[in-house]
Amino acid sequence: MTLPFAVSQDEINKILWKACDTFRGTIDPSEYKDYILVMLFLKYISDTWNEHYEQLKTEYGDDPERLQRRLERERFYLPEGQSYYDLYNNRDKDNIGERINKALDAIEEKNKKLEGVFRNIDFNSDSKLGQTRERNVRLKNLLQDFADPRLDLRPSRIGNLDVIGNAYEYLIANFAAGAGKKAGEFYTPAEVSELLAELMNPQPGERIYDPTCGSGSLLIKTGNQLLKKGIQNFSLFGQDINGSTWALSKMNMFLHGLDSARIEWGDTIRNPKLLHDGQTLMRFDVVVANPPFSLDKWGAEDAADDPFRRFHRGVPPKSKGDYAFISHIIESMHPQRGRAGIVVPHGVLFRGSSEGSIRQKLIEENLLDAVIGLPSNLFFGTGIPAAILVFRHGKTDTSTVFIDASREYQEGKNQNKLRDTDIQKIVDTYLNRTEIEKYSKVVPVQEIRDNDYNLNIPRYVDTFEEEAEIDVAAVQQEIELLEEQLQETRGKLQGYLKELGLV
Repeated sequence: MTLPFAVSQDEINKILWKACDTFRGTIDPSEYKDYILVMLFLKYISDTWNEHYEQLKTEYGDDPERLQRRLERERFYLPEGQSYYDLYNNRDKDNIGERINKALDAIEEKNKKLEGVFRNIDFNSDSKLGQTRERNVRLKNLLQDFADPRLDLRPSRIGNLDVIGNAYEYLIANFAAGAGKKAGEFYTPAEVSELLAELMNPQPGERIYDPTCGSGSLLIKTGNQLLKKGIQNFSLFGQDINGSTWALSKMNMFLHGLDSARIEWGDTIRNPKLLHDGQTLMRFDVVVANPPFSLDKWGAEDAADDPFRRFHRGVPPKSKGDYAFISHIIESMHPQRGRAGIVVPHGVLFRGSSEGSIRQKLIEENLLDAVIGLPSNLFFGTGIPAAILVFRHGKTDTSTVFIDASREYQEGKNQNKLRDTDIQKIVDTYLNRTEIEKYSKVVPVQEIRDNDYNLNIPRYVDTFEEEAEIDVAAVQQEIELLEEQLQETRGKLQGYLKELGLV
């Protein structure tokens, strides 16, 4: 239901894009989003706090001490004097950058769930934002941009909008030629996240993990599969190598009320942080991931001596880390009921050498449950088509479902998009293991063996369309008619030229 006077995501995006003007020509476009999204987060929690404060004030208005005690027991506490509005009212001060930093530090101090989230952002940086006078002007402009009345982010106005996640998607899309190309390595479009979440079909009580979680949107989408059924009994875990996106994920979890989510910062391959007892990998019921495609220098030099034995099926090539992430994910799945959905480039399906050997072993261990081909140009930063591999422990048969969904999508100006109907068709086909002509096939393991463990989808799903039979006599008749018309036209042209005295 649309809320009265509700703000739309389009309005929010336009304001954010205008706010980017503050930094143009000052810092690298890849860093715009860090400042913009942190300010958006501060504005969001300030508006949320103000609305909640007014509600409680109505209840405890004649007892300020009781009101204060109640506020301090809330899941979030905004220290007095440290809101966006306090900063806005001091926007003309010479030390506004320092004031913003202190406000963020105070918010972290009062809310341990946000500890370390703002450590990578400095609003008082000479090297990033310029010397004092120029910096003050830029920060004043930024605060004024966020004072736009349309950017009132009270919960009663925004409803269930994924403000941070949607804004992040918008900024990445608009920086696709520069910063977005870099950021596209860890951003998963919303509809692909939704597809992965529905394919995994999480159940109450399960632990859900993303080893390359980026902004956390994929984890949130998967958790939402349970939340929309009124189920809160699940847990989320993630890790990301990039400090900025780790912080964004923490903010995203906080804004969605997922305070118990455990998000770690570090290199998942070289230094996995989610350990059971400091020595063994934690195991998860559901793993969802969109790892960086064919990552170079992923850590092959240390893989043979990996203390967690993730590469016992073989060490992937040092210039292509796809199977490094796949190997990590397989070893992170619960050995009885674990399942995983992983976005991969198509080369993962057929490349040989050590990758072919690892692929063969995964198939012979009966872990591969589905191969799903996606349309091209879905992902920011790359137009190449991708696929989803679904792995599952405890399979009851040895077949694999192949789905060619590459031709069913909505074409966009810059990016293609999966429609709701496209997502539903893929999910239904996978869950029901349905065979549809030129779309899907359930393939026994022996057929994959016969194809030398090559998973290229056209080997199994025949999408060949026979061309209509040509009527040679009709074509000849059409040619003769066209020749007659051409001769007639030439005759008329010759007559016109004679009249003009040109012949």
